[in-house]
Amino acid sequence: MKKLSLLLVAALAVLAFSAGSVYAVDTLSEIQKRGVLRVGMEPGYMPFELTNQKGEIIGFDVDMAKRMAKAMGVKLELVSTAWDGIIPALMTGKFDVIMSGMTLTQERNMTINFAQPYILIGQSILLKKELAGEVQSYKDLNDAKYTVASKLGTTGEQATKRSIPKAKYISYETEQEGVIELVNGKIDAFIYDLPFNAIAFGQKGQGKIVHLDQPFTREPLAWAIRKGDPDFLNWLNNFMSQVKYDGVYEKIYNKWFQDDAWLKEIQ
Repeated sequence: MKKLSLLLVAALAVLAFSAGSVYAVDTLSEIQKRGVLRVGMEPGYMPFELTNQKGEIIGFDVDMAKRMAKAMGVKLELVSTAWDGIIPALMTGKFDVIMSGMTLTQERNMTINFAQPYILIGQSILLKKELAGEVQSYKDLNDAKYTVASKLGTTGEQATKRSIPKAKYISYETEQEGVIELVNGKIDAFIYDLPFNAIAFGQKGQGKIVHLDQPFTREPLAWAIRKGDPDFLNWLNNFMSQVKYDGVYEKIYNKWFQDDAWLKEIQ
């Protein structure tokens, strides 16, 4: 009986330890103790996050982050991070959540967890003006005579390599660099997310390039957090449901996607 009791105690101790190790991350408690929600993002992805003339980070994701911090009753800290290091920075605790127009992919989901998607986008094509008519879809670019480009480490790069494998491919560190190279005639096409391409075309491309605005992929964007934190994931999903029900999401969406008044802040 005594031996059985000892075995039972040992088993319960193992279970308690295992449960504690599985859910070792408690971001919500850390945020509350700190009094600050830290959000990682890479400014430059219009209209999700960008820098205005005053050097302030603004955008759709920024407004959502402000609303999130308000709901938590804490302050907001935006942590500007290069895209190729944004997941490692999350994993090492530099910030609490990635809110930076990140596409939910199965590959990324092996490393990090995603909340429910907050918007659906796709890849579109900015095209050299001289190729208008000759190229009408991504399939027409699948030829060794064309040079196509996207941003390094993005789903745009993955989609380009997967769907247009025969074309010569170049990657750029930033979206802006790719658009400038296209306008200057250095490449034949720049493939990237539809929202950014639509804005870039309106700002810099009219009369110089063509926008094939029918996306050839469907990509959900979502917020990313560290694994092993079900409470934070639950909170984020409930927050998203709430702002969609009460009209806050629609208001922020319309500000950044239906209206262009914000462009004056960056021009």
